[in-house]
Order: sequence, then C-alpha cells, then structure tokens
Amino acid sequence: MLSPASWRLREWVTAVSLLLLALAPAIFNIIDQPFYLDLLSRALIFGIAAISLNLVLGYGGMISFGHAAYLGLGAYCVGIPAYYDIYDASVHIPLAIGVGALFALITGAISLRTKGVYFIMITMAFSQMVYFALVSLDEYGGDDGLVINLRSKLPLDLGFWSFSMEDDVHLYYLILASLVAAMFIVSRLVGSRFGMVIRGAKDNERRMQAIGFDTYRYRLICYVISGAICTYAGALLGNFTSFISPEMMDWARSGELIFMVVLGGSGSIFGPVLGAVGYLLAEETLSSMFENWHIVFGPILIIIVLFVRGGIDGLLGSKRPGGEG
Repeated sequence: MLSPASWRLREWVTAVSLLLLALAPAIFNIIDQPFYLDLLSRALIFGIAAISLNLVLGYGGMISFGHAAYLGLGAYCVGIPAYYDIYDASVHIPLAIGVGALFALITGAISLRTKGVYFIMITMAFSQMVYFALVSLDEYGGDDGLVINLRSKLPLDLGFWSFSMEDDVHLYYLILASLVAAMFIVSRLVGSRFGMVIRGAKDNERRMQAIGFDTYRYRLICYVISGAICTYAGALLGNFTSFISPEMMDWARSGELIFMVVLGGSGSIFGPVLGAVGYLLAEETLSSMFENWHIVFGPILIIIVLFVRGGIDGLLGSKRPGGEG
C-alpha cells in the first residue's frame, strides 16, 4: 500500500492537469498559438480511445490489436450520413456507439474464445477485414477517403449562447467533457463488483470460474463497453479532422494506441491520457527533428517499459486499481 501522501500527489496532479486542460484555449489564445489547441484536441481524442483500450488491456488483460477499427467505424458513422447531408449529432453519436457496441459484441464473442497471441491476432484480423472492406467502397472515397463538409450539429442553444462544433474552442470543450466522462465511467466500472471480476479474471481466470463467475460473459460485456467508448472517440475524430479514410483503422494505428497505454501506464485511470499526450507531443517534436523519428522514439519506449514501472503514471507513485502499485 502506498502512503496517503502518494494518493494526494496523484489527486493533485490529476486536478492540476484537468485545470490546465480547461484553461488551455485561453492560454493558447494569449500566446497566439492556435496550432497547439488542434494538437491538444487530437491528443485528447486519442486519450479517450486509449482509455477504452486500457479498460480491456490494463484491467482485463485482453491485448486487443484491433482497436483502431472502432476509431474508423466511429468516424465513418459521421462521414457516411454527412455524405447524404445528414449532419445531426443526435444521429451520428448514437449510430457510432451502436455500431461500435454491435461490432464488439460480434467480434468479441469469437475473439474471447481464444487467449494470448491468438486473441491478439484475431482482433487484428477483424480490424483488417473492416479496413479492406472500406477501401473497397468507392462510393465513399475508397482508399482516398471522404471529406466531411460540415461537422455534426448539436442542437444546444441557450439564447445568449449556442454551441457549434464548427467552432474549434467549442469542439475542444466537448472533447474535454467527453474525456472526463470516459474517465469517470471507467473508474466507476473498475471499482465496482463488475470491475473486480474483470480484474480477478486477469490475475486468475480459473479461480474466478471456480467460485461461480461466468468470466466469458463479464469479459464480453467489458469488451463491448470498450468498443462503444472507442467508436465515440472515432466520431469525435471524424468531426475534428473533417476527413475520414480507411487509414484511420490500419493495424499500425492499433499499435499506436497500445503504445499510448503502455507509455502512460496501463491499469490506471489518467495514465492513458498522459500517454496519448506524451506520444503525440513526442511525434510532433521528433518528426520535426528526424525524418525517421520512430527510430528515436522506440528506444525511449523500451527504456520506459524496462525501467519505469507503470509508465508516466508510475512516476507519480500512484496506486492503480487492479494495476501495479
């Protein structure tokens, strides 16, 4: 167990980080650097996706190498209706979450009957099936992608103020609110009886089955929740980029999501967010200095995995529910 001081440090870091994120638009406006708002918006979207992956990877021990498929599906649930001039967010968002949950239910029901490297490979296979299916859809741009002319319209008008995703600051705060909601949902899940079963199955599935828990059903529900959250992140990504393409769900993007979780600290609530921000900052910085920046980033990731227990979150000395202290 860690000391109360370590708990307080973790709480303070999380609170200060969220406060800085809330003040970020004003800060970037003062220093006249709107580019950083775009970079941070993108990082927070990937932070939501990393949180969803961490639910099954960090807490459930299910190493999904196909989570990028959910990002792509969510983006296409915005882009395809927009192609037919349907811009209503009340259509896009429920559609994305529903499609993601259904895809996770079908693929998870099959994938979860395997374990280890077989689970990794079958999740990647399902992701690549979706990737090539969308490449073949010439009606929606195929490999070239599809431009979204207008972002989703959310009917929120208070008279003196109206919300619009076309405003980058408004979209940023929606992304930030979604991030906080995702963190809250995951924290409640992993701290509940449901979460205890998921974490117990990760440590010793046979023992959990021996005391009467249907671990397959619990894991499948966890996988479906994770997929739904990730497709919601994909819907936000489609709105943010105003462009969708099958490249969003390539297997390499799934690897990047795993990097973000490992870099930030798997089995933690705020770690994946730190990992997403850190990864994209490293990409932006290193890519401007080196043409093949992955060659530099690779050793950094290896050092963190080998010598920094729990990633960036572990440096804060936090005790993660179901994770390592």
